[in-house]
Amino acid sequence: MERVAIVGASSNRAKYANRAVRAYLARGFTVHPVHPRETEVEGLPTYRSVLEIPGPVDRVVLYVPPAVGLKVIEEVAQKGVKELWVSPGADSPELLARAAALGLEPTVACSLLALGEPPATE
Repeated sequence: MERVAIVGASSNRAKYANRAVRAYLARGFTVHPVHPRETEVEGLPTYRSVLEIPGPVDRVVLYVPPAVGLKVIEEVAQKGVKELWVSPGADSPELLARAAALGLEPTVACSLLALGEPPATE
């Protein structure tokens, strides 16, 4: 079972990151919400950083502003994550350049669409 970290996960069901948590859960992924101030998202414990997640992480999806992503990208590389998805609006030339410098090959696309989910929120 693939393990995915949703960075920027929110308990607010109107947010895309919350929708992503629900969509990945519905498809059988083990989901690890990451947010420095949330304690729980959709009944799941929330981690303050990617590095706090025990064990390996297969995929990280960024739902944070590019400036925050630049800080998180270092943790993603350190964790040895195989796949990095950068949601529309979370990317920037600086973020993508730093990811490449760290040996990451980000997919800049809506992970909800890739899962076959409409990105509309509930």
